[in-house]
Amino acid sequence: MSTRRNALQALALLTAPTIALAQPRPIRLVVPYPPGGPLDTIARLLADRVKDSLGLVVVENRPGAGGNLGADLVAKSPADGHTIVMGAVATHAINPWLYAKIPYDPIRDFTPITLVAQVPNVLVMNADSAARLKIETLADLVRYAKQNPGKLNYGSGGNGSAGHLAGEFFKSQAGLFIVHIPYAGGAPAQLALLGGQVDFNFDNLATASGNIKSGKLKALAVTSPQRALAMPDVPTVAEAGASLGLRQFNIGTWFGLFGPAGLAGDMTQRLNKGFADALGSAEVKSRMALLMAEPAPTSADQFAAFVKTELAKYQALVKASGATIN
Repeated sequence: MSTRRNALQALALLTAPTIALAQPRPIRLVVPYPPGGPLDTIARLLADRVKDSLGLVVVENRPGAGGNLGADLVAKSPADGHTIVMGAVATHAINPWLYAKIPYDPIRDFTPITLVAQVPNVLVMNADSAARLKIETLADLVRYAKQNPGKLNYGSGGNGSAGHLAGEFFKSQAGLFIVHIPYAGGAPAQLALLGGQVDFNFDNLATASGNIKSGKLKALAVTSPQRALAMPDVPTVAEAGASLGLRQFNIGTWFGLFGPAGLAGDMTQRLNKGFADALGSAEVKSRMALLMAEPAPTSADQFAAFVKTELAKYQALVKASGATIN
């Protein structure tokens, strides 16, 4: 018995490394923001959905410096397909111009995999303010602002935030003088709008939708090129402001998947297909709709071209806003 037991133990020791090596390495999906937000929620939804095609995907939150820390972690990781990041408009289009120093290059240091989703932003007014000023449409807002320069103000989650840049783009395109009031985050900015301290905001549709439906906020237009699926009756800024100099208005929130630079083409294609298939599933679409996020899978080449266009667009917007972070 002792000899047989020793033989079994020896066999176990010999085969253990082989078994361990046979276990596929998980994919580490870095989310450069804290847990609980829409980007994190969708990352976890996709990680669960792709496990049959791509294997285990572990979501790891690495927040800090507006998303720069998590993005930089992936930029400096081996290009073997086992570490990817859920980048966003901030990490790959805004921050490179907003921060005085950034530890990565948004183009050279990454391999674009696929755009994941776009979340429309919406121009919302305090409903009481809109009624008092007799503003029913975007054209009414522009008309009032031109007749009363400096009397309107808008709030944002801070200098250089998406809401701030959208507001500055709106002002420059329509030729308006409107005062910007920055707050320490999106939540305080929304409270200020609800309380009547500011007249309007450019807010995330998911964040604003509850107050729009309750009648506390009045939605004048969405900032995306097409109307939002969640609120098809609200026009886009471009269509509502076509005669007001706003025909080219297009600014919104997006996020997508990147690997480190040098990721092999076959691995990029494998990841692209796995996540694109997941984004096309009915379950993912319905759950993303609850977050007002619209799935937007692309080819890797399409995503790369999109990121370059966005980076160039926000260079001008950040410069015009005057916002900087040291």
